[in-house]
Amino acid sequence: MQNHLDALDRVIDEVVRPEAPTVDATGAFPRRGIDALGAAGILGLTVAEPLGGGGSLGDAVDVVGRLAGACGSTAMVVLMHYAAAALLDRYGDEATRGAIGAGRHLTTLAFSESGSRSQFWAPLSTATRTDGRIRLDAKKSWITSAGEADSYVWSSRPVAADGPMSLWLVPTDAPGLSAPGDFDGLGLRGNRSAPVQAIGVTVPDNAALGADGEGLDIAMQVVLPWFLVLSGAFSLGLMEAVTAESGAHLTATRLEHLDERLVDQPLARADHARMRIATDQVAALVNEAVTAIAEGRPEAPLRALEVKAAAGEAAIAVTELAMKVCGGAAFRKELGVERRFRDARAARVMAPTTDALLDFVGRAINGMPLL
Repeated sequence: MQNHLDALDRVIDEVVRPEAPTVDATGAFPRRGIDALGAAGILGLTVAEPLGGGGSLGDAVDVVGRLAGACGSTAMVVLMHYAAAALLDRYGDEATRGAIGAGRHLTTLAFSESGSRSQFWAPLSTATRTDGRIRLDAKKSWITSAGEADSYVWSSRPVAADGPMSLWLVPTDAPGLSAPGDFDGLGLRGNRSAPVQAIGVTVPDNAALGADGEGLDIAMQVVLPWFLVLSGAFSLGLMEAVTAESGAHLTATRLEHLDERLVDQPLARADHARMRIATDQVAALVNEAVTAIAEGRPEAPLRALEVKAAAGEAAIAVTELAMKVCGGAAFRKELGVERRFRDARAARVMAPTTDALLDFVGRAINGMPLL
């Protein structure tokens, strides 16, 4: 998919990277960057080839990683789009899939709820049949691209079937959806992650994504692997960026009284080496997870669970080292290190959280059910 990577790099250089400081400072949704990514074929990369895509999970990993190195907010919007699009490519209607393939439709996940918080596998929202349609009522607590995406992949309790969850395609302009509030967060300030409430939102039966009651199985088999691996790619992109920025700072900055560069100091070099080693370790795990999933290996589910937890915690450690290595300069916004430092912390608390993933991994390696 080299043509897509060339197009991606142009969008990053011309739009995403130059606007990243403003997106962070103002909390503005990166609309110009997202529109440019749509026009360049990046948003439609992962749908079926006849619809304009044909890209793999590995291709999506490259996209998210490169975007994260330039603008964490834009990368998170695209990450959630790809995770939702993976499900829509299998269960969505042809018109929506075609619009995604053409780069004219941004989608996202609407799983987390105020009542069950990060435990997305336990929705409290309801779905009931009313006048030949499905009525949805919910208090969604965090939706990336809230009010900016064209659709939500929406979770609820089943209408009638057994099982913990059903899934729906909900247009973001559906009557009964509240306007999302502003997002004023520590990091990822432009990703528009906000609560949305549904009161009497109705959708037709064919808005169902899979059978009633089977939503959790679908989410675990389709959405979760993409989300977890792309989250690892997101953290990796941040790590690559701060490792490179730290190296540039160390080689360009001098201690005039010693007539030495910062990189000539052994302690600074050692910290930079730790950053490089940790980054390379995460890159190896991300690549291993992508390969295991692509080849259908038995260990693929475990690698997917491991990668977000490992990469997220490593990104926190590496960005913290970058703040130390670059010293006072890292506290100034123009270097970009403190922005990545803040953005890296989101992975720890985004569902499934690091703590939840550690429990899942512990269960998996001991032959226990995840839930």
